[in-house]
Amino acid sequence: MFKISRRLLAVLACAALPLGLTACGPSAATEQGGARNPDELVFASIPSEDSTSLEQEFRPLIDMLAKETGKKIRVEKATDYAAVIEGQRTGKIDIAMYGPLSYVVAKNSGVRISPLGAQVETKGGAPGYRSYGVVKPDSPIQRIEDFRGKQVCFVDPNSTSGYLYPKAALQKAGIDVEHDVKPVLAGGHDASALGVASGQCDAGFAYDTMVDKLLPEKGGIKPGDLRVVWRSELIPGSPAAISDDLDPALKDKVVEAFKTKANADYFKANGFCTADDCEVGGYWGFVPADDATFNSVRDVCGITRDKQCTEGS
Repeated sequence: MFKISRRLLAVLACAALPLGLTACGPSAATEQGGARNPDELVFASIPSEDSTSLEQEFRPLIDMLAKETGKKIRVEKATDYAAVIEGQRTGKIDIAMYGPLSYVVAKNSGVRISPLGAQVETKGGAPGYRSYGVVKPDSPIQRIEDFRGKQVCFVDPNSTSGYLYPKAALQKAGIDVEHDVKPVLAGGHDASALGVASGQCDAGFAYDTMVDKLLPEKGGIKPGDLRVVWRSELIPGSPAAISDDLDPALKDKVVEAFKTKANADYFKANGFCTADDCEVGGYWGFVPADDATFNSVRDVCGITRDKQCTEGS
């Protein structure tokens, strides 16, 4: 019930993209034919939060990219993962934030993109994060094996930490996601975690920074409202990716900017933020990454055998 074909991805995306990006027909595909050098670059992100503050979260990065490229940067919040993938396929999104799995899905389905870098939470830290399995503090659930028969919140079928790694862990525990639990697709990591905190789900999955940092800081939950009963192995850091159909000189400017300037230290030193708002989505910045960085995600896809992992490859 969770498997999504390439054709269905396109159909879902046409409905899910914001009004300014709804162009999934031939005209959109034609724009991809040659190198594009638009006056305005569109930046979009997969939905990790239901908040409307995406532009605020990414403001230091957006302002830095505008200065480096000389372009206006328009921020679009996509309503689901498929919308970001199809937005880059059709040339309606120039730069996008992905999760590792949604990046792999995009590449496997033929989207012409290149990684710009992977997020790191702290300077000098490893470019990676973990998925958490969470329950309410008084829940009888003590381990992932106890998820059997329970109502479980997931994020989205194309979410690495909100679906793929949890599904692999459940399978290793002998639990079939489609038959042995009652799945709820929450859409965002915050919605999944909050679904558990509110009692909508008996258990759920979200990435570590959402549970440990972002929701408590924003007052969505208090420390102790959720108990972590499962942690994944380290997942490669979430990548930003750029359309390969952009003008090479413009693309080079963005690549160089991510390589040397897409971090909180640079943002602060150059006036793109104050001391309290230099992080982007709870992360210090980006470190170099290439396509091979995400091979471990492909390995986990081999365990789950999800169709979206291998579509087009």
